[in-house]
Amino acid sequence: MPNDVRFLLDEDLPPKVAAIARSLGLDVVSVHDIGRTGFSDEDQLRFAASEARVLVTRNRDDFIALTHRAFATNVPHHGVLLVPRSAPNTHPERIAHALAAWAARYAGHHPGVGFVDFP
Repeated sequence: MPNDVRFLLDEDLPPKVAAIARSLGLDVVSVHDIGRTGFSDEDQLRFAASEARVLVTRNRDDFIALTHRAFATNVPHHGVLLVPRSAPNTHPERIAHALAAWAARYAGHHPGVGFVDFP
């Protein structure tokens, strides 16, 4: 499934999600795989934007606040997907398939910068 959506998984998601998602044809990297664990949420969001990647996280409150701040200050932001607790880390395949479904829904027309959504 070719797609133009690129994802960056935050450290609160297992790197296995990225491996499964890549096997589904998605462009997904985990901060675990690229040595970016321990960075602040703001740094992760800035990095995701610089790489034109949608940041995927469970950290709802912090990333909603950072999204509001990014809009207010014109900071680049390529979007955030919030993974709900109903998709537990013990089932990384569920999260990977949810990303694939979300990417298919937006294939060819990224929802735009600065959005917050749920996969």
